Amino acid sequence: MEVICLQDEAFYILIEQVVARLIEKAGQEKEKWVSDEQAMLLLNIKSKTTLQKLRDEGKIRFTQPQKKIILYDRASVEAYLEQNAKNTF
Repeated sequence: MEVICLQDEAFYILIEQVVARLIEKAGQEKEKWVSDEQAMLLLNIKSKTTLQKLRDEGKIRFTQPQKKIILYDRASVEAYLEQNAKNTF
């Protein structure tokens, strides 16, 4: 067995780097399907009726695994936002 000794400062720098890397990794792995609350947050809307309208018009993809559970495809929500983005002059 090998023992590695570190000074206090070097140890804390190492810990900070590990934590930063874990946070970066966690941010990269986004869920494919999001709840209605998460979809509304991404779209910056407050009305479930508006969300239903987008769903009914086929503007965002969704799945309904159970009668009262509707999940939205994160990629289609992001694509909808990109399609409606306006370039600045």
